[in-house]
Amino acid sequence: MKFIIYNLGCKVNAYESNIMTERLESAGFISTDDIKNADIAIVNTCTVTNTADNKSLKLLRQIKREKRNIILVAVGCLVQVNKGILKEKADVDIAIGNVGKSKIVEFINDYLNTHEKKEEVLDIMHTGFEDMKLNNFDKTRAFVKIQDGCNNYCSYCIIPYSRGNVRSKNKEVIFAEIKELIKNGHQEIVLTGIHTGHYGSEFKDYDFADLLSDILKIKGLLRLRISSIEIVELSEKFMEVLRNNKILVDHLHIPLQAGSDEILKLMNRRYNLEYFENKIAEIRRIRPDISISTDVIVGFPHETDELFQKTIETVKRIGFSKIHVFPYSRRKGTKADLMDEQIDESTKKERSRILVNVSKELEINYMNKFLNKEIEFIPETFKNGFIYGHTGNYLNVKMYGNEFDLKKVKKAKIVKIEYPYCIAE
Repeated sequence: MKFIIYNLGCKVNAYESNIMTERLESAGFISTDDIKNADIAIVNTCTVTNTADNKSLKLLRQIKREKRNIILVAVGCLVQVNKGILKEKADVDIAIGNVGKSKIVEFINDYLNTHEKKEEVLDIMHTGFEDMKLNNFDKTRAFVKIQDGCNNYCSYCIIPYSRGNVRSKNKEVIFAEIKELIKNGHQEIVLTGIHTGHYGSEFKDYDFADLLSDILKIKGLLRLRISSIEIVELSEKFMEVLRNNKILVDHLHIPLQAGSDEILKLMNRRYNLEYFENKIAEIRRIRPDISISTDVIVGFPHETDELFQKTIETVKRIGFSKIHVFPYSRRKGTKADLMDEQIDESTKKERSRILVNVSKELEINYMNKFLNKEIEFIPETFKNGFIYGHTGNYLNVKMYGNEFDLKKVKKAKIVKIEYPYCIAE
């Protein structure tokens, strides 16, 4: 039988979708990119915003409408926080929350035998880490999920309810997975999770900085990247790792979320601007050329024009290399949903547009720092006579080459900036 997987949402979802693909293929199912050829459709849903909810539901309905007899499977965050919703709003055959994705083969085989619809949504607040190991040997960059869950409860965020308590992968399992990926040709490992820097918070004497130190000792590892980390998780132990090991790349993604103390407090973020900016300055003393990207939410309740302008001034002062901009989305069950002074959608849209333009300006400023400088990058794709890849500090490089250059470290000189690319030779 043939299956197709649609992945919506974050890099953790993408990792778990790859896991499901591998499990199904190992069991004899055949992957396809064409829904017309598929017997089974799996949608890995997202619920981080109302838009994500609607997108997930729309896709599920569309699949069943176009192919009535297909086995339709919904997994992930939307299922977890809206138990029973798919029975009412989409004709789903199998619904699995955020525990059980690794057992996808068992769920499908059970349905094939019984033809009975099933929904399994387990208690996400009292569960251990669901071990998954990805044998993804066809790309330069490989993601390794080390952690799940979040205990921060920011006032706007539904994720703690959809992903549950913080829980961490056994370090020996992580080491084995990374060694296997390196053995099979991966040049770069990206550590990912829902709250990556909280790895080990339930352990007695082993935290995220300890894990980094041990991973960096693995032979053959060329680059280690962290998908995202909170500013309050950058401990002195972490700073020592950053200072002493260049395998940990010159790029950190650190969410800011708002550029004013007033909005940060309403968001229940656990820092103020002074703390954030002092920590960024400390990072840059250690790594002067580091790329620091961020997330910013615009249109949060009580965000006046003056406070939005303050956010613009803050991101420019900090000098991020890129900003991922998100218009605030109300989520039922969160504190922010009950706040007054909600911002209208047209204002959110306009503020998003303005901040995206600011991001582009900051990106180009950062790129220009490396004009006429030598860099190293790993080509990931080849198209129309050019190779494309990224430096350790995540510059997007384009250079003449061929497919034999892929996955090999290339030394080059940046000669021109053609956004979003650094042109090299």
